[in-house]
Amino acid sequence: MPQTINIDKQNIPFSEGQSIIEAAEQAGVYIPHLCHKAGYKAHGSCRLCTVTVNGRWVSACTEPAEAHQQVENNTRELQSQRRAIVQLLFAEGNHHCPFCEKSGNCQLQAVAYSLDMHDTHFAHQLPQRSLDASHPDVLLDRDRCIQCELCVRASQEYDKKNVFALSGRGPSTQLIINSESGKLKDSQINKNDEAIKVCPTGALMNRSKPFSIPIGQRQFDKIPIDQQNTCVPDTTEAST
Repeated sequence: MPQTINIDKQNIPFSEGQSIIEAAEQAGVYIPHLCHKAGYKAHGSCRLCTVTVNGRWVSACTEPAEAHQQVENNTRELQSQRRAIVQLLFAEGNHHCPFCEKSGNCQLQAVAYSLDMHDTHFAHQLPQRSLDASHPDVLLDRDRCIQCELCVRASQEYDKKNVFALSGRGPSTQLIINSESGKLKDSQINKNDEAIKVCPTGALMNRSKPFSIPIGQRQFDKIPIDQQNTCVPDTTEAST
């Protein structure tokens, strides 16, 4: 008899060593997230996957699944908190979905739709962040970066290149490039690197084949994020 946890009154089996979000994904139960990706070490920075376990607030990506846990994932209070987090991410960056190349494949956008977010609520900060278009195949738009560090972890753990890092504190924090000039063109980045594919927004883009999938036919255009068991946007464009 497999061990189970209970998520919103549904018994979910889990394996030893799995986190709550891993058990949920395995069962097709959606818990909102942005910094989590299957196969990566838990990060717990975006806080979107916060759930209550036996009345205690925890992040589902860092909390181990244990027998008899009573997990609440879809309460009004949790969804309101998640919506506020996403609203802040939109207000703190410069996200212009209607004319963003990532629209329809953007996880941030898809999460906002799933949380029924209609506006940013908070005042836009309109930060002045630099764009790095120095590389022929890869574009870095820091305006769209949500500092989830997925590209940092992917470059270190999967690509073995250590191209990216976060530098600075608070509002001055930004993604930096590990090259003498600080530019992508002088780094080891490649358009097929995992670091490009895992970006949940349009901060890192493959420039070599833009709009290869028309808007309206992209991953989250077809199926809302909360109706598919997925960790990151479709990578079809990133791998061409």
